[in-house]
Amino acid sequence: MNVRKSHVAGTDGIRIVIVDDHPIVRQGIKMLAAAEPDLVVCGEAENAAEALQTIGRSNPDVAIVDLSLKEGSGLELIKDIKNRYPKLLVLVLSMRNESFYAERVLRAGARAYITKEEGAERVIEGIRKILEGKIYLSERMASKVITKWVDGKADSRTPSVANLSDRELEVFELLGSGLSTRQIAGKLHISVKTVESHREHIKEKLEINRAAELLKHAIRWVQFQEQG
Repeated sequence: MNVRKSHVAGTDGIRIVIVDDHPIVRQGIKMLAAAEPDLVVCGEAENAAEALQTIGRSNPDVAIVDLSLKEGSGLELIKDIKNRYPKLLVLVLSMRNESFYAERVLRAGARAYITKEEGAERVIEGIRKILEGKIYLSERMASKVITKWVDGKADSRTPSVANLSDRELEVFELLGSGLSTRQIAGKLHISVKTVESHREHIKEKLEINRAAELLKHAIRWVQFQEQG
């Protein structure tokens, strides 16, 4: 298997950084890695800013990233990682619905998408596959992506959440999670005015006129995603 090599205290190993705001998840991944002779967890972080700092000082080969972070955006973090560290491989491990998010994370620069409901062996297998230069998705999702690329994209003129940009989707979901405009601005580190602008664009794309209708739609969307 042709994989990139790095060095930890003179010992060859694949260096991994874990980005997840749940300590128990980070601990679980560390236990998985410890059982593999060539995998070493060299850093961990619970938010986007901390993740970039950790990556900068630890020089990892793979970053395992959750999309839902207490501070910052998982999707924007992936884009920042690919911009600053283009050789770093990103594997997304998330509770969010693969059928909707897998394509977005691939476009953002990730190489794999695994849901937290799947077995632990999938994480190790995913790491191995992306180190071989492959994309790693579930068999069902891989088939869906290939079919979509062959047949062409859906008509973007049809009102759909799929037509929202990554940032608009984040704002939409945070609205549905009960956050106010000011709270969303703080979480995503953008201005209140920018959040308001995103809200207007979302309403236009979804052909929604009233704020109350937008909120209702966002709540339903979040509930649907949680049901998986």
